[in-house]
Amino acid sequence: MNPILQSYEQAKLRRNAWSPLWRECYNYALPQQESDGVSTIGASKTNHIYDGTAMDAVEQLAASLLGNLTPPWSQWFGFSPGPEMSEDDSQLLAPALEKAGRLLQSHLDRSNFTTEIHQSFLDVVVGGTGVLLLEESQPGDFSALRFKSIPLNQIALAEGHRTGRLDESYREVTMTLSEMQSRFTDVDLPSKIIARGEKDYNATFNILETVVPEGLIYNYAAFLMEEAKPLLLATGKFNQSPFIAFRWMKAPGEIYGRSPVMKTLPDIKTANKVVELILKNASIAASGIWQADDDGVLNLANIELTPGTIIPKAVGSNGLTPLQMPSNFDVSQIVLGDLRSRIRHALLVDRLGTIGQRQMTATEVLERSAEMALLLGATYGRMQSELLTPLIQRAYNILRRRGEVPDIDIDGRLVSLDYRSPLALGQGQSNVQNTLYWINTALSLGPDASASIDLAKATRHLAKALGVPSDLIRENVMPQQLPLNETIET
Repeated sequence: MNPILQSYEQAKLRRNAWSPLWRECYNYALPQQESDGVSTIGASKTNHIYDGTAMDAVEQLAASLLGNLTPPWSQWFGFSPGPEMSEDDSQLLAPALEKAGRLLQSHLDRSNFTTEIHQSFLDVVVGGTGVLLLEESQPGDFSALRFKSIPLNQIALAEGHRTGRLDESYREVTMTLSEMQSRFTDVDLPSKIIARGEKDYNATFNILETVVPEGLIYNYAAFLMEEAKPLLLATGKFNQSPFIAFRWMKAPGEIYGRSPVMKTLPDIKTANKVVELILKNASIAASGIWQADDDGVLNLANIELTPGTIIPKAVGSNGLTPLQMPSNFDVSQIVLGDLRSRIRHALLVDRLGTIGQRQMTATEVLERSAEMALLLGATYGRMQSELLTPLIQRAYNILRRRGEVPDIDIDGRLVSLDYRSPLALGQGQSNVQNTLYWINTALSLGPDASASIDLAKATRHLAKALGVPSDLIRENVMPQQLPLNETIET
């Protein structure tokens, strides 16, 4: 058996172990997402949902990730000269790097990136793992980049030995005959496959796409799985994997990620059951439970409890009387309120209070934003390593192959990748405040202490911490000394 197919079977077994947990999480927190691979387009998927706290919190957390990591129509990353580049070369290359960053951002804005990355953020919040496919568009398209969020039930993953990321990918996808012929142009398909596709235009065929790392190269292979022996359709090589998989949290010994919905799933299920019981109790309170004597006159089948109805009864009997309930269900509101609070807390909805609270000052808003950045620090670091860096490197390689950006590797030595998203800048605020505090303290100590301040280098340091474009920062500037009576406002 082909070694690639053997690895695929092992990866599929590991994925199937997670399928029941994923299905349960999606059923309660994101029911519109297909969790079992069965297409139910247009069907109602919320008949079993009685409490929408989790669904609302999931959407808010995914929108928060989108706004803090990859805000639409905003320059959330940039390129700058690396630490091993000389100052003269840095001054000359900075404008070209900033232009390349703006060009890449323009391609992202013109593509379907925002739509698909938002779906991937929903997957990582609910399922713990998100997968984004980045392919090159056809020449002449509006953007050179094309994105697609891959559901977890369509892909099996494994960690690469070299990087520790989910670099080994096996995607199960169905294609029609025309889609196969347009995607795999140099393959002679079996005659019965062609005949079946020409007879039924909507007939689909199972395709397996694999991307396996080998050293610094990623090997691509596609198989037609309709035959007893899989047919190899295409092979290729990539510098960067087109499948970008990232996780919310990783437990030791596990490959797939753990999500915040998994952590609070017991509360979600309990809140859903409590609301269901409340609604049942409300229906009983509205219509009541009734009892009647079986006196041979009262026919229960003909009774309708509507205003103005006259119900016959035998002389001397009680007729139809309401059954008194032993107690009420008011305690459920206390339990439900506590459950909803824990769900919102686990999904980070209550970390920054509502904007309409008038008693919240600007300082409190900044402090809560800093707390949000601190809480998302581990998740942001993992997403920066597993999502943002591979995404930008893969997109840059596509534009470099087209000749739209300079032929330079984003290796962190000669050229560095700068993150300018709101969350990245929020994490750098403490560094800015510490630097300004040191400058003001040194100025207050007298001329000997203030002479140690290199104003030009301090300005460049603050500019980089604040995400200022590198082409606006002058490198070869004579150091200046601040007067003793001047301080910098923080």
